[in-house]
Amino acid sequence: MTTAPPNDRPDVMVFPPLILIATLALSAVLQKVVPLALLSGLDRSWRVAVGVLMLATGVGLSIAGAQALRRIGTNVNPLRPTLKLATNGIYRWTRNPMYDGGLPLMIGLALIFGLDWLPLLLVPSYLVLHVAVIRREEQYLERKFGEAYQRYRARVPRHLSPPWRSQHQET
Repeated sequence: MTTAPPNDRPDVMVFPPLILIATLALSAVLQKVVPLALLSGLDRSWRVAVGVLMLATGVGLSIAGAQALRRIGTNVNPLRPTLKLATNGIYRWTRNPMYDGGLPLMIGLALIFGLDWLPLLLVPSYLVLHVAVIRREEQYLERKFGEAYQRYRARVPRHLSPPWRSQHQET
């Protein structure tokens, strides 16, 4: 890979996987201390089957995003410079496949392990991801790739959308 100046990197506030790890850890602690017993009331075989499917979907999205970045020769790690703008593969449908994969992955874990707190904690967790990572990455990509990123952003939604939506909206 080509090198970039040392200050050429997204100014993310936290390494994204740490958000998911912290959310998972906090949900496990809360489940132990203040169990809600919502998911445990569901049939375990159903929970595990759906959970595994959700987990696999999340992992698949994340892997597809990472592979697309590697294929074009850019960094996967958001703490390093983006060397090329990814617009093909999974990046034709979402600008954030690896982050989009986090939601089904976490829901899958919640179902498999009966972690009632996990889906609840995903709301503040997503807000942290959005403000501390996604928005900052977008600002970086716009500075670095200018009009090319603006065209891409206008054509591809920030997150996966239902197929019946013809245009994306973002805030």
